[in-house]
Amino acid sequence: MSEEQQQSENRARPTTDEFREFVKSGWAARSSTSPERAEVAAYAERRRDAVSDRFPGERLVVPAGGLKVRSNDCDYVFRPHSAFAHLTGFGSDQEPDAVLVLEPRAEGGHDAVLFFRPWGGRDSDEFFGDTRYGEFWVGPRPSLEDIEAEFGLVARHIDEFADAVGKDAGQVTVRVVRDADRDVAGQVDAARSIAAAEAETSTAATDLDDELAAFLSSLRLVKDEWEIDQMRQAVAATHTGFEKVIAGLRDAVSNGRGERWVEGVFGLHARHEGNGIGYDSICASGDHATTLHWIRNTGEVREGELLLLDAGVEVESLFTADITRTLPVDGIFTEAQRTIYDAVYAAQQAGIAAVRPGARFSDIHDAAIRVIAEHLHAWGLLPEGVDVEATLDKEHGQYHRRWMVHGTSHHLGIDVHDCALATRADYMDAELVPGMILTVEPGLYFKAEDDLAPEAFRGTGVRIEDDVLVTADGHENLSAAMPRSSDEVEAWLAGIRRG
Repeated sequence: MSEEQQQSENRARPTTDEFREFVKSGWAARSSTSPERAEVAAYAERRRDAVSDRFPGERLVVPAGGLKVRSNDCDYVFRPHSAFAHLTGFGSDQEPDAVLVLEPRAEGGHDAVLFFRPWGGRDSDEFFGDTRYGEFWVGPRPSLEDIEAEFGLVARHIDEFADAVGKDAGQVTVRVVRDADRDVAGQVDAARSIAAAEAETSTAATDLDDELAAFLSSLRLVKDEWEIDQMRQAVAATHTGFEKVIAGLRDAVSNGRGERWVEGVFGLHARHEGNGIGYDSICASGDHATTLHWIRNTGEVREGELLLLDAGVEVESLFTADITRTLPVDGIFTEAQRTIYDAVYAAQQAGIAAVRPGARFSDIHDAAIRVIAEHLHAWGLLPEGVDVEATLDKEHGQYHRRWMVHGTSHHLGIDVHDCALATRADYMDAELVPGMILTVEPGLYFKAEDDLAPEAFRGTGVRIEDDVLVTADGHENLSAAMPRSSDEVEAWLAGIRRG
């Protein structure tokens, strides 16, 4: 139990021996059927093999992370660390406090050992007496045998982890994913310190751990077939959520606090179709759409304005879509809105066209931002004497960033901004290869107080975002079924409202 919970724990406890014995008795036997091997298990094993090849002879520690207290008396819903989920195949809320250890074998390779807190049994004090982990309070957990059967891992009780991680610490290099669990990182540091003191040497532990984190992040850059299928499911569920929002736009207008209404409608279907939302939804109407990270969602949704909805469903495996559509609330773009929208759409078309094997990640942004700069120049918004080439000059230009400030693309997968710890060479400067999944999301944002923008543009933000798979011969827009052009969007809204 956490220190915070200990300080605020006021529940009545089973205080008599008689009650403790009584509450353990009278329960039906638990099912003895073992779970079937998970489809993801074989894919997770291949990922671990790649890690094993990269760090031969080393002990690698990948924690799931622990529970986090919310409001003193309960915990936030648990989400395992992304590296842990990727290497085990665990999803949703599996398994707090678990630690995956890749233990080097003398003959080469590694054993994958999962240390976790297994089912305690109904005859244990934990069953009723532990409100954080006890089955009576939070439901059953898997047994050691369940984990081995379902995921193909060697399963051990978490109480054995401390001895295992420190074993032969002076003879084997130990690395840990530091940001996953502070307590586990502390245990690893203690073991390494003892080993270093005995050997009278110093270790660059942080460098070792950073190298592991970067590799595990880069390992997710190219998705396998199972991961791609999970992304297809996430995109399909997100499509459903968007259409439910469109169907309820009139309610969002009439009920007040419409941005919250939109957020709630999408969240309902995200939770129903998948595990939940993959990130806080941006439900930005009117001028709020010009604030890039508008997640307060406190505003009204009004006829005549645009609604920028940036949202994604996370499926049970934790893979998430990330899609943006900008929708005319009353179903029809005004002339000014369409002008801005069509410019963003043209930029997105250029960005998507740049996605192909052998192209560089940065080519996507370069293609899209050139179209943005061309439109801004044609509208007379760049400073006098500044043409398209001048504003694209990264040393002395960049005037267009007043209206298009963000990057056009990022990797997508278990995290909405996936592979964030990969090195620049592996990410920003890398060539695209089949299996990568990227967003393409240009935008234009004209704030209401922007005196340099045409009056008709002020208070209008537009972004269009799709999830794009790099294929052997080019690309596939995974979210292509969701209309994008201004004419298609108007027809989409009209069709859903008629239906």
